[in-house]
Amino acid sequence: MLTACLAFAAVAALVTVTPGLDTMLVLRATVTGGRRTGLLAGLGVALGCLTWALASAVGLTALLAASRLAFDVLRVAGAAYLLWLGGRALWTARRGRAAGEAGTADAPMSWREALRTGFTTNLLNPKIGVFYMSLLPQFVPQGASMFWTSMLFAAIHAVQGLLWFGLLAAVAGAARRVLGRPAVRRRLQQVMGVAFIGFGLKLAADH
Repeated sequence: MLTACLAFAAVAALVTVTPGLDTMLVLRATVTGGRRTGLLAGLGVALGCLTWALASAVGLTALLAASRLAFDVLRVAGAAYLLWLGGRALWTARRGRAAGEAGTADAPMSWREALRTGFTTNLLNPKIGVFYMSLLPQFVPQGASMFWTSMLFAAIHAVQGLLWFGLLAAVAGAARRVLGRPAVRRRLQQVMGVAFIGFGLKLAADH
């Protein structure tokens, strides 16, 4: 079992540190709300992963993969949510510019919003469910419980994610004095908005 855990941890670590949507979410939450907010966004992502792992362990993701309609509905919902996040980020950047000219500041992201965004974004991506369904069984030793071993692997992945997101939040938080400047913050919002829209369009176009 130890060998299986180490093998899975190595693969999961590579997946975790690969830059992508989760990284963007944590950085955005940290810049707009601070380290705690960024870490809570990462916690939301980790909770989403655990939810998908549980669904995979009980066979729900197999049903999702078998039902094209259910997969597409969830995929389109996830894409729409990402497009909404991207549009909102661009609008926030534009509003922030107007607020700066008026001498006011835009409200920071709350910890509840960060947690909800991380969880919802992860949960509305059916590819994560398919990823768990296809990856986890490959590392389960013969004779071991599929359910409990899968949940153990998911917990390992979640802990890795929290450690990585914590590091990202710490680094971004330390640089927040620079990143939090109105002009820099607006530019980051614009970049992240375009990135979210790109992720949304990619998810919508994938089949």
